[in-house]
Amino acid sequence: MPKKLGELRSWALANSKEVREEDIDYVLAERLGFSPSEYQLKQDLVLTPDQEKQANKDLKKLFKGYSPQYILGYAWFLGYKILVKKGVLIPRFETEELVNWALETLKPGDRVLDLGTGSGCITVALAKEAEKRKIQDVNFTISDITDNALRIAEENLLNYEIDAMVRKANVLIGLTKFDKIISNPPYIKESEKSVMDKNVLANEPHEALFGGTNGLDFYRKFTKQVRTHLNSKGEFFLEFGFSQKEELANLFAQELPDFEIEFRDDMSGKPRMVHGRWQK
Repeated sequence: MPKKLGELRSWALANSKEVREEDIDYVLAERLGFSPSEYQLKQDLVLTPDQEKQANKDLKKLFKGYSPQYILGYAWFLGYKILVKKGVLIPRFETEELVNWALETLKPGDRVLDLGTGSGCITVALAKEAEKRKIQDVNFTISDITDNALRIAEENLLNYEIDAMVRKANVLIGLTKFDKIISNPPYIKESEKSVMDKNVLANEPHEALFGGTNGLDFYRKFTKQVRTHLNSKGEFFLEFGFSQKEELANLFAQELPDFEIEFRDDMSGKPRMVHGRWQK
């Protein structure tokens, strides 16, 4: 295997047509502790034997279809290093925007539910950003349908010294009342499997991705249950698929007429987030 970083990168690109160039660059840069700009400037770096060995292992896994974040064992979310393993969704940039929206309304003493927490990235980011803004006494609960996800989420909370109640739940059944509920639920349509990234399908938990025939199974259950689990003037923040805005608007109008509903686009200009505030 080549000894210089640039040679190694070229070798990797030449030896696998299935792996994206950005995934190779991401894994190599992260292992070496380089920022994207440092990585570009360090292509003449002569690798140590240990660095070569690690790169060889990582590239073999990439070639076999493993996701870069699962190879590294972590992902970045709003600047926070989040441990990830198979069994939890890899945090997405769009969800960072959802967290930033929720932060706009976060108040001291709020009771917050991270519904379908996965890796716990939402609670980590909310809690640490609340600390920075001196928003005190926020009470967090995380819930998920799988024990595996809850174990990984708890590990991330422990790493960041965040206290939270941990509950196993299917949507909101069995949970208490909150001031805010935030969630990136499963919303992909079953019919979209054929056009999805192979790495996502092979690596990430399907229960965290797919939301039934039209992707709306979660939202139908949520709208039936949410009033029982919100305090007066309570709010929710949900992510959804960019093609689902019209269907969701109709669903909320029918099921939640006493909620003030607002949709927002993501940074790409696609409808992606919805906020609901109970008027009672």
